[in-house]
Amino acid sequence: MPVDFDLTSAQKQLKATAREFAREVLLPAAERADAEPDPHAAFRAMKPVYAQAAALGLTTMFLPREYGGGGASNVDFLVAIEELCAVDPGFPTILLVNGLALMPLLWFGTEEQAGAVDRRAAADTRGEFLAGWAVSERGGTANFDHPSPSAGIQLVADLDRSGDGYVLHGEKHWPCNSGGWDLQGADVSLCVVRTDRRAGGKDGLSALLVERGTPGVEYEVIDKMAHRTCQNVTMTFRGARVPAENLLAAGDGDLLVNRNFTWSAPIASMAAVGLARGAYDFTLRWARTYTGGGTRPIINHQAVGNLLTEIAAKIEAGRYLCWKAAHYMDRHDGEGHALGAMNKTLCGDLMQSVVFDCMRVVGVNALDRRFPMARYYREAAVFPLYDAGNLAMQRRRAWGVMADPAFTPDTFADDAPFPFTKGMEGYGVLTERG
Repeated sequence: MPVDFDLTSAQKQLKATAREFAREVLLPAAERADAEPDPHAAFRAMKPVYAQAAALGLTTMFLPREYGGGGASNVDFLVAIEELCAVDPGFPTILLVNGLALMPLLWFGTEEQAGAVDRRAAADTRGEFLAGWAVSERGGTANFDHPSPSAGIQLVADLDRSGDGYVLHGEKHWPCNSGGWDLQGADVSLCVVRTDRRAGGKDGLSALLVERGTPGVEYEVIDKMAHRTCQNVTMTFRGARVPAENLLAAGDGDLLVNRNFTWSAPIASMAAVGLARGAYDFTLRWARTYTGGGTRPIINHQAVGNLLTEIAAKIEAGRYLCWKAAHYMDRHDGEGHALGAMNKTLCGDLMQSVVFDCMRVVGVNALDRRFPMARYYREAAVFPLYDAGNLAMQRRRAWGVMADPAFTPDTFADDAPFPFTKGMEGYGVLTERG
């Protein structure tokens, strides 16, 4: 098959549907929610929007058809995500985190686990079902695969004496969706836990499905400067008991974390591209009409024209790298750990600078809250920091892949498969004090 950047007719229709939904339904609700001082009220205000997204199949479109999902490819999902994030990147994070919680059941779970949870999620057309992804902790998660059991993931899950369940003690900080619409818990949260107190991060980690209403779990909402239309919480476990059949990826929680953040990398990258595109769209319209006190619109000035050209080129380049990373993962069953990491770090960092360049074109009026630029700027600050963090886990994963002797600069250009192994983990982990 030749290199081809054409969208299929189905993808063009998906783009049109997502754009109409974003502009007509999401935008007005997101603007109101962003101005809401209570972070939980802001999230709750998005529930009617989520219900309409569920009715359109957007909330679980990434799940396979055999589980009731939309059967969308990774590239398909990006087409929709760009349109949503062009008006608000917080709300689509709810959809992304649904995937971070549900997709690992297909990779590491049993057929019973995947069938029970994923089918229940896909069957929801009223916007009630939420899935949470809980890996980050207050003490930091960048060194989650540290060789010492005293570092990295510290949410401990001990098998009880009967062997029928795990008892959890500890805390997760920043889980998205996990509090649920009413702070009684998401329908299910996928939690990365330490199941072996004596082993390091490559052997001692697993994952547990924590159901809504589990006794011993408390939720406290985090008040954020941006992405206010999605929910982040501190999740505290005090003797919470989870059935043993809810365990997956036993001893391979590290691989689950890496594969999950590989899957999400092009999605988070496209979210950054979408936001930058939204800022660019406003800026281009501004430059075509605003005169700056002169007699002609500022787009006729060379400095403005040159900067707009750079802005447009960076957005185009970012989009195509997202498509490439997603296409590679579609072709190679979720691999592409280095390519996904490169995609996330480049787009997350680059699009933040693109949004600021848009503000330079608009000028001091970009600070006026009557216009969307101040919000775009706040939202752009999120992308280098979330989804495994550009300075930490994302770059480190790419580093580990490139250190493998089998990797070459042609690997991704040639679309060659390249599986990720435990031997590629741990690069850059700090194991002793300097």
